[in-house]
Amino acid sequence: MDIAQETKKPAKAKATGPQRQYPMDRTRNIGIAAHIDAGKTTTTERILFYTGLIHKMGDVDDGNTVTDWMEQERERGITITSAATTCYWTQKEDGTYKTFQSVPHRINIIDTPGHVDFTAEVERSMRVLDGAVAVFCGVAGVQPQSETVWRQATKYKVPRIAFVNKMDRTGANFENALSDMRKKLGAYAYPIFLPIGKEDHFDGVIDVVNQKAIAYDPADEVGLKYSITDIPEELKESAKAALAELVDAVSNKDDTVAELVIDNKPITPQILKAAIRRLTCKIELVPVLCGSAFKKRGVQPLVDAVIDYLPSPLDVPPPVGMVPGTEDTVVVPSDDDAKFCSLAFKLWTDPYVGKLVFFRVYSGRLSKGDIIYNPRTRKRDRVSRVLMIQADKRIDVETTFSGDIAALVGLRNITTGDTLCDEDFEVLLEPPTFPEPVISMAVEPKTKADREKMGEGLQRLAEEDPTFRCFTNEETGQLIIAGMGELHLEIIRDRLFREFKVSANAGAPQIAYRETVTKAAEGEGKFIRQSGGRGQYGHACITLAPNERGKGVEIENKIVGGTIPKEYIPAVIDGVEEAIKGGVLAGYPVVDVKVAVVDGSFHEVDSSELAFKMAGIFALKDAAKKANAILLEPIMKVEVTTPDEYQGDLLGDLNRRRGKIVQIEAKDATTILCAEVPLAEMFGYATAIRSLSKGRAAYSMEPFRFEPVPNSIVAGILDLNKGKPAARA
Repeated sequence: MDIAQETKKPAKAKATGPQRQYPMDRTRNIGIAAHIDAGKTTTTERILFYTGLIHKMGDVDDGNTVTDWMEQERERGITITSAATTCYWTQKEDGTYKTFQSVPHRINIIDTPGHVDFTAEVERSMRVLDGAVAVFCGVAGVQPQSETVWRQATKYKVPRIAFVNKMDRTGANFENALSDMRKKLGAYAYPIFLPIGKEDHFDGVIDVVNQKAIAYDPADEVGLKYSITDIPEELKESAKAALAELVDAVSNKDDTVAELVIDNKPITPQILKAAIRRLTCKIELVPVLCGSAFKKRGVQPLVDAVIDYLPSPLDVPPPVGMVPGTEDTVVVPSDDDAKFCSLAFKLWTDPYVGKLVFFRVYSGRLSKGDIIYNPRTRKRDRVSRVLMIQADKRIDVETTFSGDIAALVGLRNITTGDTLCDEDFEVLLEPPTFPEPVISMAVEPKTKADREKMGEGLQRLAEEDPTFRCFTNEETGQLIIAGMGELHLEIIRDRLFREFKVSANAGAPQIAYRETVTKAAEGEGKFIRQSGGRGQYGHACITLAPNERGKGVEIENKIVGGTIPKEYIPAVIDGVEEAIKGGVLAGYPVVDVKVAVVDGSFHEVDSSELAFKMAGIFALKDAAKKANAILLEPIMKVEVTTPDEYQGDLLGDLNRRRGKIVQIEAKDATTILCAEVPLAEMFGYATAIRSLSKGRAAYSMEPFRFEPVPNSIVAGILDLNKGKPAARA
């Protein structure tokens, strides 16, 4: 019998048994993801209200939403950390959206940040979700961060539906947003709802599948009163055309509907919905809805679509893990009776209960008092508390089941991406991957009392956030923090002050440059010391060559004939690695190189590990001098949206910042400038763009790639780093 199919305890109930309040097929684990300011948090807030979880809707502008619960989030009106919450929804056959029926669906929602500085929150959420709602602005359509979250969802094979929000805004255009999805995202996207009116006259939506209209009562401020009616006469043709287009799109990919079309048989709404669900779960179709979360229009149909089209844990392929130390794979089935296996996807320090470990249960179940095993550390822990999370509220539960998202308290030696499982079911699930930091700054505590608290605070924040690094520069003694952007580091400093009561001074932000080489070269390193007694002797020869961009550092041992004894080769490699981390030009890490240790010599008495390590350091530095070492700088993908009259000024400003204009796109009365600009030139851009456009232009940027620094600028960077080695991320 396959180990994954063995039962943990014979007494345990089935996945739909009496111990389980909500069957797995009635569970949805979804994320809400989008570009900054597309309306994710507002949409989440409306969903929580209509599902009955909250009785008063909050607003981002008022700083009283459920999922934006951190002080910094409420002050700034942005989402910083992904917040998990659970709500319940029951559909009625007659189409009136109510929540008081016997067995509702349970929806676990994760509201994610839109700002690129907090992209790790989206990455780790996508890793554990079964489905996602991608929110788009009805005016702006697909924006840069929309593309990023779409790529993240594709990377982790997450089925998704699209919600075109802000249909009440001036300039909203549903067709343009749909066209954007198809062109920019390559999405097989088709509307299942159409807007009734737009801008000030956005009154409701048309259900394309059922060919009905949902019209909202303008006198009802909370959006609970609406009527399901026949489609208005002037919109009947477009609704029929949308249905025909939807049936055609589905029949191209679904055999059941294709046969009915060929036989000219009627396709009922039930058959069409089932086919749309099959294709959505297989990531072959993206159903598109529309509405206005702020004006409370079209949110209830969105929750219905989550139930109708997004998968339950049973509808997605079971994850496949690796047996530690082998190449063998293990299937982890979505079954309460299987062995326990879960993935820790987020750590969070709670002021009341201590360190929380958020985890997604893939198979089996976990109860208070159970022992869990971490295959990475080979250590076991007893579970003292299991919590279900409602944003900033914690609810103690006895047991979590397969498909659940919950949190544990009091676990030690856990990092983001660890697998937690039964000891007799060792398996490693694929962890989420995170981008490297692109910006760093030096920080120092204001008083001696702050020093100890700062160390502890930074350690905890680094545990929580995989894109945040902190380390001490060995040569200057400075404490360096590194992250994804200016806002990211600003929030870190703010959290240090508020949560850990640490006041700190910060230096100007530093760019996380990289170094590499452009041609192959050989290097020789000798470390010889004679001091009367036993001396030191180490001698190593290496080859250094460029590697493909993005491939990282590869170090090989090509010693033959024992010119360097086996016991000293790891010391040479250690020396090479140390020199690579310390850089050869300006103290930045070397990337994308191939190193081979090819020759050397030793002394029977004087040779030692230290001597060969030093020889490795000298050999790499010698080779780098001959291999034409260059500096690489992070290039940002920048998108600026501006009224036409400021286009010239903003183009000129981007050119002055060494920007390369990639595309200029006209959309209604605005122009969208797409450019690639070095991060070093983007400091203070928020102020500059406000000044040049009288506050009417907006921009967003995200890390794109590393490119060589122009020679005219290298000299300045090297001078800056003389006697003050650069911060290394």
